[in-house]
Amino acid sequence: MKKIALIPNGNKDPKLNNTRRIADYLSCRAELLLEDKYASSEVKAEYMAYDAMLDEAEYLIVLGGDGTMLQTATDCARRELPVLGINLGKVGFLTEVELDNIEAALDKLLSGKCGIERRMLMRVELIRGGECIVHSHALNDVVTAKNAGAKLIALELYTDGELVNRYIADGLIIATPTGSTGYSISAGGPVVDPLMELYVATPICAHTLSVRSAVLPAEKRIVIKPDGDYPDNRTVVSADGDVLGEMLPGDEVRITRSKYRFSMIKTGSYSFYDTVLKKLS
Repeated sequence: MKKIALIPNGNKDPKLNNTRRIADYLSCRAELLLEDKYASSEVKAEYMAYDAMLDEAEYLIVLGGDGTMLQTATDCARRELPVLGINLGKVGFLTEVELDNIEAALDKLLSGKCGIERRMLMRVELIRGGECIVHSHALNDVVTAKNAGAKLIALELYTDGELVNRYIADGLIIATPTGSTGYSISAGGPVVDPLMELYVATPICAHTLSVRSAVLPAEKRIVIKPDGDYPDNRTVVSADGDVLGEMLPGDEVRITRSKYRFSMIKTGSYSFYDTVLKKLS
């Protein structure tokens, strides 16, 4: 039997009713694994530590929204662990299975009648004094933005050492194709097919009307620097919503294509373009 791990979102499934629904449906058809912090829930599963659970599993089912998927994306990508998303949120570009299609999706997973999309990730480094002080990976986006209450910030964007543009704005989003339908599209960026490999650079509330998104090749290294003509820049760097740190004068953010890929299980319920039309119209 297949080993399938479950990761619920306690805020969106507070009584674990949907988690229990999945566990009951898969009972005697798969070995279910659940993080040991849910041991008192009486969901029929084997309980273990988070890392051990991901190491043991052949597949992972995430119940929540896109944010829940993003929280596990890097850990799963490192293990090449395929992930199926059950949408308990509002939009759900990554969590494609809706509540009324759960059982049909599970049947396809068990029978092998589903596909797997391998999505690009970015590696991001915060460089200070020539040394990397913190790094991470991002499935959706890397955002360099002003601190709360701060004035506009000034940034320079380079690709393989060539200046792309200077921005006076609230910040700058570097999105993957997967992340193009997230924060980037809210800031005016384009929708990109998630199977492509590239970066979309989109300023947030730019102070210049002529500034638009730029599409950049994934083969090149992206560098973001504070503009030296504006010494009062107060800038925070985040990857998929997690704050990495503050970018000080003389620092830079380096972004390259990650060696990892995120494996997303597709049950064939909707194509990417179906989802765009349904959820963004």
